[in-house]
Formats: sequence, C-alpha cells, structure tokens
Amino acid sequence: MTRRTDWPEEPWPPGRSELPEYEEAHAGLEPAEEWVPGQSGEWRPGDRYPDPLDSDGPVPSRAGTGPSRLSSGARKGRRERGSRAARRDGAGREEQVEPDPATRDPVERARSICLRLLSTTPRTRQELAVALRRRDVPDEAIEEVLARFEDVGLVDDAAFAEAWVESRHHGRGLAGRALARELRAKGMDSAVVDEAVGQLASEQEEETARALVERKLRATRGLDRTKRMRRLAGMLARKGYAEGLALRVVRQALEEEGEDAEALEAELPDL
Repeated sequence: MTRRTDWPEEPWPPGRSELPEYEEAHAGLEPAEEWVPGQSGEWRPGDRYPDPLDSDGPVPSRAGTGPSRLSSGARKGRRERGSRAARRDGAGREEQVEPDPATRDPVERARSICLRLLSTTPRTRQELAVALRRRDVPDEAIEEVLARFEDVGLVDDAAFAEAWVESRHHGRGLAGRALARELRAKGMDSAVVDEAVGQLASEQEEETARALVERKLRATRGLDRTKRMRRLAGMLARKGYAEGLALRVVRQALEEEGEDAEALEAELPDL
C-alpha cells in the first residue's frame, strides 16, 4: 500500500498540544482561516493561539474580530460559578449585620450617640440627656457618660453659653433678655446663663440697636410718623431690647432724618 506524502505543509502553532485536554478547552472556539494577534495580518509561525484558560476576560477569535462564542456548556459553567460567588458575597454581608441596640452595653451605646450628636454641632448637657432618654438609654448610663464627657471637656455648658451669646448677638442682633431666654430653653443653669449674658455690656447693646434701626429705617419711609415709630420699636422689642432703650434709639434715628423732635416726644406716651 502506497503511503500518502502530499499533505499541505501547514505549521502547527507553537505551544499547542495534541492532547485531548487542549481540544476540550478550545471546544467553544469557532474555526477561522486567519489569526490576528492583537493587530491585522495573517497568522505567522511563532504566533500563539490564545488559551481561554489564560485570561478572565473575553478571548479574541482567531480572526481577531471580537470575543469568541463559547459553547452552551461553557456559558452554563460561567453562570454557575458567578451564582456561587454571588451567594458567597451575600452570605458575607449577612454576617456583618449590626447588633440589636437593645443587646448593646448601655454605656457604650450612650457614648456612641453623644459622639455622633456632638460631631454635628456643640450641645448642652441637658440637650444630650434628652436625646439619650428618647432612645431609652438608662439614667445610670446617661449620668456616667455625661459626667465623663464633662471631665474631658467634650461637654462644657459655660463655654457653650459664652459662644452662644457672642454669636447670636453679633449675628442676629439679639439683646441680653432674648439670649437668656434661649439659653434657659436649652436647660442651662441660671448661674451659667447670668454669667454669659452679663458679659454683654449695655453700651454694646445700644450700639447694636442703633445699627438695626438704621438698616430698617429706609424700608419705613413713606409711612406716617406713628407707624414708623411703632414698627421700628416693635422690631427691637422682638429681639429682646428694653422698651426705654428701643424708644430712645428710634426717636434719635428719626430726629437725625429730619423729623420734628417735639412731635416725636408728644407721640411717645401713646406707643
């Protein structure tokens, strides 16, 4: 029998094995006539066919035109592996669920709540205590945590009151009486409130009242004298200024604008 020797001389791609395992791994690849290893051109000896087991991403086809089309078995295997990974991730997240607040140490829970509240804005001792009681923290834990916070300076009602008076007087033009009401509403001790408000000098209050009237004066032009005086004096009263101070500042501002002093003086008792 004559042995055939006229087979076409097509080189075997380097690195390719004739073992069945290679054929099984490449079962999903479609045949093509050309191989473009990252660029256009025909396959040349020395170029290596891609092994789908070498990469996590899509495998280029032998024609170099895009991802290979895998067999239905290969696609099913990928989906199953992805589902198992998703289940593992989900299980891991379930294990990290926050513990029930009712089972946590009340002191540690109170400390955590206070730190979170203080991270947004300064607060008084009373404000923190009220917030903790609303969250059903025991009184013993509240007292322990707030006492510790006072020791280390995280809660300081005196410093809070001083800063409050400074900020609200210069920012909103509030007088001492209005500031004292606000601080007492926050649960401040009367001695702390009196000391903080007492630092606001009467001269400073009158100067602030004059500035408030000057800013509002233009908006009242066109009104009769009585209405202007009532509107300006009422604005100062709402900000906590005493009646005598408010009327004196308003009368002086209107006199400087050209109003008759005797007429203003005559209308003052009716206001």
